[in-house]
Amino acid sequence: MKEGLGNFLWKISVALYLIVNGVLGLKKESGDFVNMFSDMFKGNPPQDLFVTIASIVALIAGIAILLELFNVEISFMDNLIFVIAIIWGVYVVIELVRLLQHGFGLFPLQILAVHLMVFSSLLISSKKFG
Repeated sequence: MKEGLGNFLWKISVALYLIVNGVLGLKKESGDFVNMFSDMFKGNPPQDLFVTIASIVALIAGIAILLELFNVEISFMDNLIFVIAIIWGVYVVIELVRLLQHGFGLFPLQILAVHLMVFSSLLISSKKFG
């Protein structure tokens, strides 16, 4: 653990968050991908396809992050995180637009804050952004 305890725990939390959301999305239960794409597509047919694709990418990225903690090099890791970061960035913009249209209540701001934390974590973990 050469990066420090905080960085180690941060990577575990991001990995678990991605894995859990990937599994929930594949089961078509709740979870951020189901919520995200139902908001984007309003139940139209591409919703399930996008949920499935995002869930698979998130699941693989989460597993890759965990493997990287054990010094297993994953060559495509940065690309996976990049794809998830783009998805999350689009969702953050959608959340911002929704807040501007419907008002800034405490619960919507809390949801936005969580999605901004996930988005910033993905940006930090991707070498493509910094």
